[in-house]
Amino acid sequence: MSDFLGIHGTALVLREQRLQLLAANIANADTPNYQAQDLDFNSALQVALQPGAAAGGDAIGAAAAGARYTRASSQPSLDGNTVDGDRENAAFAQASLEYRASMSFVESKVRSMLTAITGQ
Repeated sequence: MSDFLGIHGTALVLREQRLQLLAANIANADTPNYQAQDLDFNSALQVALQPGAAAGGDAIGAAAAGARYTRASSQPSLDGNTVDGDRENAAFAQASLEYRASMSFVESKVRSMLTAITGQ
């Protein structure tokens, strides 16, 4: 099935993991000393798709862990929190659109497979 979905199955999982990180940032906007996290999607995708990478979710999880980073603060905070609410909301909105685009492609591929199977 992963061959059928190609890059899009892996991309969908990585996009979901990035959304989880961004959501955690928003949820912890008022937590003292919380450090905003993000995921370098492009580098994670490259690592996950390399030939010889571990099979299945292990490769994706390892790629995501390696591409995760602490984002530098764009404005100083007395409590050490590096979350910028406006920046996080904008990043979350963009990541949501990217996730939905990937999901639409996967849905389209599955629909075409069902059409081929059922002949309708």
